Amino acid sequence: MRIKVMKFGGTSVATPEGRLQSAMRVISAKEQGFRPVVVVSAIGRRGAPYATDTLLGLLRDIDANVHAEAREVDMLISCGEVLSAVIFAHTLKSLGHPAQAFQGGQAGIRTDGVYGNARIVAIKPGKLLASLDEGFIPVVSGFQGTFDTGPDFPGGELTTLGRGGSDTTASALGAGLDAFAVEIFTDVDGVKTADPDAVKHAPTLRKVTYDEVAEIAHLGAKVVHPRAAEIAMNSGIPLWVKNTFSDDEGTEIVSRDHFPGRRVTGVTHTGKLVYLQFDLSQADTAADRVFLESQIFETMAKYNVNLFMLDLSPSSIGFAVPRSQYPIVENVLDGLVLPMDDAPRRVYLIQIGRAASREVSTQAALLKSLGDLRRVPAALTEGCTMVSLVGHEYMQQPGLFLSVLSVLADSQIQVLQTSDSDYSLSVLITESESLRAVKLLHERFGLSEIR
Repeated sequence: MRIKVMKFGGTSVATPEGRLQSAMRVISAKEQGFRPVVVVSAIGRRGAPYATDTLLGLLRDIDANVHAEAREVDMLISCGEVLSAVIFAHTLKSLGHPAQAFQGGQAGIRTDGVYGNARIVAIKPGKLLASLDEGFIPVVSGFQGTFDTGPDFPGGELTTLGRGGSDTTASALGAGLDAFAVEIFTDVDGVKTADPDAVKHAPTLRKVTYDEVAEIAHLGAKVVHPRAAEIAMNSGIPLWVKNTFSDDEGTEIVSRDHFPGRRVTGVTHTGKLVYLQFDLSQADTAADRVFLESQIFETMAKYNVNLFMLDLSPSSIGFAVPRSQYPIVENVLDGLVLPMDDAPRRVYLIQIGRAASREVSTQAALLKSLGDLRRVPAALTEGCTMVSLVGHEYMQQPGLFLSVLSVLADSQIQVLQTSDSDYSLSVLITESESLRAVKLLHERFGLSEIR
């Protein structure tokens, strides 16, 4: 039984014409002898009536000052994918192909119970297999699953998988069904060497490794969710990125042993970032520094803040956060009090920015009597973005970093911070220079010639 999992993104199901074209791709796979299992995202993107952001806006419009519980938010935003699944299934029926719609939990997706950013822990695909055996095309709501809370609550709790979670749904179902392949359909031809908004005719990569596509996604490119690539890699399932609206062959995502050669894969850039550099010079012992570092990072993890450009030194730590998440960072860190338990008594107080906020000033006045008060100031750099060079087994090439810095320096683009990993080399620059930097690096490394 050759099962093919086919995932269609929001733009692919946003209009009747798009749904018809997507449905015809499913029917074509069926006629080629595959047994398709479809995964769908919510209809449309921001501003569309049933898009996730639109549904969230319904709560904000009631009262933006009243906190929405994560459990209720998951129940609300899961409706977009459910609606999409039912409509897509009905579209297939109208074309003479029986189909059944499933919520994530009905499809057997079990999660760890973390509302808003759950991880899949098991796939129980019995209902999907039964649906296939009965001649139906299963259409599954992406981005969601259920958490089994025990025998007294047989229905479980609905959870969502975080942004981009429909890709994860597709890969997880591919693994659970031992699928022949997983195909991710979107509105671009595949994985590009750069954002087409920055490099108009950026070519499509025909092969890219799981590691690279996960790195590209983490560094800003909205291609495939990193978790989806990880699941496909661990399961050894062929993963493709294709365009719903063209006949381009797309990009095949492969394992390292099928890597086509040493090269730079592409250039990515993130959205708006804010960079924070915490001065730990007041921490005069290694134990104090470790304590402060762990408390800061644990706090960021607790509130699901994405960190970029990590910089660790004996006297400071630094990282960038998305501008959209900076209000959370400021709210939880500015004025945070971190007391040390051992003698002599000392208390650390985090201050974001050069001038103390009202919260920091108030805390400082209250803490004076408790002992040695030490401030941990965080220098703030706003209006930043991160531009990254991505490549498999290439980032360790001698002189690569120098080449990147030289290209940017020759064009008077100031580099504020750098970082690297096994698969990428990143620079922090002002946001206004991001598109120019992408074009320069794309040209310098000959990415227009990649096929």
